[in-house]
Amino acid sequence: MLPMSTTESTAPLTSRRSLLLAAGVGVVAAAAGAGVAFWRREPQAQGDASALWGLTFDTPAGQPLTMAALRGKPLLVNFWATWCPPCVEELPMLDRFAREHAANGWQVVGLAIDQPSAVRKFLAATPVSFPIGLAGLEGTDLGKSLGNSAGGLPFTVVLKPDGKVRERRMGKVAPGDLSRWAAAA
Repeated sequence: MLPMSTTESTAPLTSRRSLLLAAGVGVVAAAAGAGVAFWRREPQAQGDASALWGLTFDTPAGQPLTMAALRGKPLLVNFWATWCPPCVEELPMLDRFAREHAANGWQVVGLAIDQPSAVRKFLAATPVSFPIGLAGLEGTDLGKSLGNSAGGLPFTVVLKPDGKVRERRMGKVAPGDLSRWAAAA
């Protein structure tokens, strides 16, 4: 048998070390990515409603809608737009919820992420009993501060009487969501 050169004898060891090093780097990168994702998600999971209470929106009729006046009772805030089919589909259900649970202290507010003229035209054809605020595109930033990191619509936030976020729902609200929220109030 011929003696192996140094290069030949360490080649399998070197490739094994490279593989282990690459796997180790991959594990560290994955853990770092998961940590960053968790860190970025955690503040949004809490949802900071403090900015909401200092805001006043115009209603489609031109009246002020002062959010601070709504503090002290359970509040459902729904971010929506006229061009968003699931938003439009859930409005009658939210309107029914607002009417049925008003006696229990519930309040519902819609914040339209839309052009005022489009909202006025839509509400003339499809009125709702709860107040609508014209949030415009700035409402997207407010939604993000309440936990909507994607900025998608519809987005619903349920606030406790003390003004803190209790629940949030990205996408169309289901009847079961409303029943669960009403029962827990």
